[in-house]
Amino acid sequence: MTKIDIVSGFLGAGKTTLIKKLLKEALAGTKVVLIENEFGQIGIDGGFLKESGIEIKEMNSGCICCSLVGDFGTSLLEVLETYHPERILIEPSGVGKLSDVMKAVENVKADGEAHLNSAVAVVDASKCKMYMKNFGEFFINQIEYAGTIILSRTGSMKQEKLEEAVALIRQHNGKAAVITTPWEELEGGMILETIEGASDLEAELMKEVLARREEEHHHPHHDGEECGHHHHEEEHGHHHDHDEEEHGHHHHDGEECGHHHHEEEHGHHHHHDGEEHDHHHHDHGEECSCGCHDHGHDHHGHHHADDVFTSWGMETAAVYEKSRIEDILDELDREKEYGIVLRAKGMVPSVDGSWIHFDYVPGEAEVRTGQADVTGKICVIGSELKEDALKALFSVK
Repeated sequence: MTKIDIVSGFLGAGKTTLIKKLLKEALAGTKVVLIENEFGQIGIDGGFLKESGIEIKEMNSGCICCSLVGDFGTSLLEVLETYHPERILIEPSGVGKLSDVMKAVENVKADGEAHLNSAVAVVDASKCKMYMKNFGEFFINQIEYAGTIILSRTGSMKQEKLEEAVALIRQHNGKAAVITTPWEELEGGMILETIEGASDLEAELMKEVLARREEEHHHPHHDGEECGHHHHEEEHGHHHDHDEEEHGHHHHDGEECGHHHHEEEHGHHHHHDGEEHDHHHHDHGEECSCGCHDHGHDHHGHHHADDVFTSWGMETAAVYEKSRIEDILDELDREKEYGIVLRAKGMVPSVDGSWIHFDYVPGEAEVRTGQADVTGKICVIGSELKEDALKALFSVK
């Protein structure tokens, strides 16, 4: 099955630079065909790509999304039959509508040999406001239909201008992943993972919490011990001591919790309203003896993870002080203020130009310097999370 990826972007946004980075750092050794559609008579970007050994099907008499829709289908089938590539990259003309290019791809009858894998929009962050005002229809269409929006030229921008550009984009697309980190700080493989949705912090943490809960219930406590959370014993750069205070769910009269939480995938989806994405997995109901909601059981009396846990997260281009993150993690132990937080993790840019990575489980936190991510990410998983309070807590003050 051939993956088809569309890399769109307005004129001069940096599409070709991005493709070159992906070919070198993420797709080396992969059988790739690039289909270019230059607006005009000469494919000006074909040269360096031919030097990379990539087959090029140039169509220079018009635009994929308009006069060449029919020819495009024929050309795409020809590429599939001739080269049988693992992946096809389509670089449309910068003045085309992304929705039309997507439709052209989806209309090609390839007998199940190919599928539209992703639709990307490369956006010059420094010109976002101007282009949105002057070229609204075409520019906004690319933003609206993209699954991933990759900002270019962010390295030289002032922080407030970058956040303004992200806010403008969010007005037209609240669900796409937005890459705000300068490209030179990122490996091509990380960008490709984001494009393909493989880098999902919420899904990663939810799986971890479920696995830990499953382990706890398979190794129950005896003699009235509490059903707390397992804490890591290794040394961390930033450690909280809480005088043996337990933040787990308590058993009553020495009884075991007895509820087994499933570990299968539950298809959690990200919804980025603004820069925030909330995940509502249950309504509020009665609590069982382990602090979980006593509803949503199946006929075996088991909880479903969707009914037990919620998650809250946000993506942000804001920069943080390390001390601010440490203070935030100290606050997460306050259940009355923020709900029962079982796990938190994040990667955010620091004021000193590095990146802050943090991890939290009840009673313990770690803050360290880590590699750059595509944008700032924060995720919290727990029970009865108070999302407005968490949003205020993690905001830059």
